[in-house]
Amino acid sequence: MAGRFVIFTDLDGSLLDAETYSFQAARPALQKLKKKQVPIILCTSKTRAETEVIARKIGLNHPFIVENGGAIFIPAGYFTSEQLRNSGYKVIRKGDYLVIQLGLPYRQLRQFMVSTRKKFKLKVKGFGDCRPEEIARLTGLGLKEARLAARREYDEPLWFEDPSRIRLFREKVREAGLKLVRGGRFFHLTGKNDKGRAVRILKNLYRKKLGQLISLGLGDADNDWPMLKEVELPGLIARPDGQPVGLKQVPENIYKTKKAGPAGWAEAINYWLKVTQTKASP
Repeated sequence: MAGRFVIFTDLDGSLLDAETYSFQAARPALQKLKKKQVPIILCTSKTRAETEVIARKIGLNHPFIVENGGAIFIPAGYFTSEQLRNSGYKVIRKGDYLVIQLGLPYRQLRQFMVSTRKKFKLKVKGFGDCRPEEIARLTGLGLKEARLAARREYDEPLWFEDPSRIRLFREKVREAGLKLVRGGRFFHLTGKNDKGRAVRILKNLYRKKLGQLISLGLGDADNDWPMLKEVELPGLIARPDGQPVGLKQVPENIYKTKKAGPAGWAEAINYWLKVTQTKASP
């Protein structure tokens, strides 16, 4: 298998510990990838504001995908103007980034959620109903990080006090042409976007930039499935509680880690580096 590695990774429960949000256990694997100059693309349900902070902590300066494929943020100058023009998507400028927006504006998602909740008397809440203090309590984030998590643009995390009503809400979501996907901690209400579509766009851009690619994908939840379908080497990170992820169709070549969180992330990376190096040896 020949080509440059490009890695797409989920954050919570994958590169980051699901409870502490630490990536310490993955640090040695990250250092190996940096030495090999492998692009690591964060592909998350988190907001742009959250993802920027995490990327800086890890030391990444690559594009990233936010809010379940709601948008792709590309550092200015990362791809050429011609490469971006040929992507087939409108590119706008936001601060230091060139952005491909794929999701609906957050206000439209909130309008749908609030009106549907009222009409059918549903006990469902989203981040838009919460103060940062409550988001911090629900997620285990610090208050500063919770404020960043509240800065939604394309995705509404939500939860149900009465799970028996999820099916009705899901039906109304489908009728409205929206999506309801399950993440590691919450359901997520989005437009027609998903992680897979965003990954597909970036893979095409990277092919123009780097040539032949080997794409890796790492995730731990149902909302990662569209991403895992788009990569050559998919990896499913084990859950801390041992519960299996109900993927609809599991690729034959998927690597399932024994360890959870960032330790499992490092396990998958080390496995792939070893396997691909062995295949490349004479």
